[in-house]
Amino acid sequence: MEQGQQGRFAGRSVIVTGGSRGIGKGCVEVFASEGGLVSILDIAQEEGEQLAESLTASSTGTVVYRKCDVSDPEELKNAIEAVAQQFERIDCIVNNAGVHPPATPIDEQKLADLESLLRINFISTYLGAQYAIPHLRKTKGTIVNMSSMTAVLGQDQSSAYAATKGAQLSLTKSLAVELGPQGIRVNAILPSNVDTPLMRDWAATLPDPESALKRVSELQVFGRMASPQEVGKVALFLATDDSSFVTGQGIEVEGGASLDY
Repeated sequence: MEQGQQGRFAGRSVIVTGGSRGIGKGCVEVFASEGGLVSILDIAQEEGEQLAESLTASSTGTVVYRKCDVSDPEELKNAIEAVAQQFERIDCIVNNAGVHPPATPIDEQKLADLESLLRINFISTYLGAQYAIPHLRKTKGTIVNMSSMTAVLGQDQSSAYAATKGAQLSLTKSLAVELGPQGIRVNAILPSNVDTPLMRDWAATLPDPESALKRVSELQVFGRMASPQEVGKVALFLATDDSSFVTGQGIEVEGGASLDY
């Protein structure tokens, strides 16, 4: 069977951190549907194992799960090395793992919480790239960092979160300059509102969840949120030769939410 029939990522290896749920899961599903060798690095073991088993059985790709706390540098490095050993290559890392804390005014932000957020959202992205680069040099691979529209627009009472997302975007641009001569492309995705379990968990904490979700949906010109798979398709584009002349960019996948401000 020719590669085109197997899929656009057939025979190539991709790591998705935080791939058990939400946007990460959408990325895993898209890469698996295109024949990829997909490695989920996540702390959510049950969900990750179930997803890997299901997609390996139902798609043209192969999906494996590795338990990994991305905030632990040693765990992250060991997991990336294990992927490289298993598949004998790494063609892309999608640094997706992250958290969004509750709305917190800056004068109530605790230093310990800020440091934890930086470790999960930004340092894991930095180290994920660092640990994957020796393998990406061999494949002329790609790095995709999952940032956020808050990196460029800000967000009320979420200064710490927005700052970590801005750091991801700045890292993307700097690494693109540094790694371009070595054949490695680096890009970021900046989603707006995506219909994920975390989004629905947030809405469930409010007095009228359905009204809250409707309000968030109407921020986009399409009157709806993105699906995780729609974001995953952008990640696939950035990981393939379809985007061979694209690097250092923050691709705003925001359904027009920033327009007509």
